[in-house]
Amino acid sequence: MKLKGKTAIVTGAAQGIGLAIATELAAQGAAVTIADRSAEGAERAAAELTAAGLTASAAVADVTSADAANALVAVGEERHGPLDILVNNAGISINSGIRKLSDEDWNRTLAVNLTGVMNCSRAAARVMADRRSGRIVNITSRAWLGWFGQSAYSASKGGVVSLTRSLGIELARFGITVNAVAPGLIDTPLIRNETPEVMAKLLAAQPSGVIGKPEDVAWAVSYFAGPAGASTTGQVLYVCGGKSLYTRPA
Repeated sequence: MKLKGKTAIVTGAAQGIGLAIATELAAQGAAVTIADRSAEGAERAAAELTAAGLTASAAVADVTSADAANALVAVGEERHGPLDILVNNAGISINSGIRKLSDEDWNRTLAVNLTGVMNCSRAAARVMADRRSGRIVNITSRAWLGWFGQSAYSASKGGVVSLTRSLGIELARFGITVNAVAPGLIDTPLIRNETPEVMAKLLAAQPSGVIGKPEDVAWAVSYFAGPAGASTTGQVLYVCGGKSLYTRPA
């Protein structure tokens, strides 16, 4: 219960990695606001945590909107008290070679994956700075290092890394740490929709040869959010089965 008495907001938390993060933080004692574009999904996830005896509530938010980000922080504080932890998990992945990449897909990817992180971080920093305390954890991706057909996704996640480092410098004087977790191949609903052929290629490029679990990412987030991460800021922790080091020929 190292997060007992703390409050947290996790975006994109209706399922997958976001839900695993929300569950882990709540299991460690935090009161968690589960934010998602899907009202039904957020309510279902919050109900699951509540049924397990944890403290959670649901909120609807489109992180691409600055007003929505500000409202999300306000709602979270109204329900659970001053915000201690923000996890920017909301994101999308649109894969396309650069020759076929549309303006719409490029703009949408950056709006959700990068501008969304900025919107929520700015909203959180405003209230955290007044209290000289806070933890912001951004979910980037191993893909920020580059990968086939992921120019938009990689660029957006690379932006998250740069934003993390800059905010880590800027907000340190307010007692706010800002770090990032970079997952690789993780067992999520999105991955399960891939064909056996695609999965075989993904695993062939994975040094560990296995798919990570959403809980693996959640545990990494909990390090940055908990007491052990007090002196760590501006850093990226890879949860990628070694793919950030090298990729096996596919």
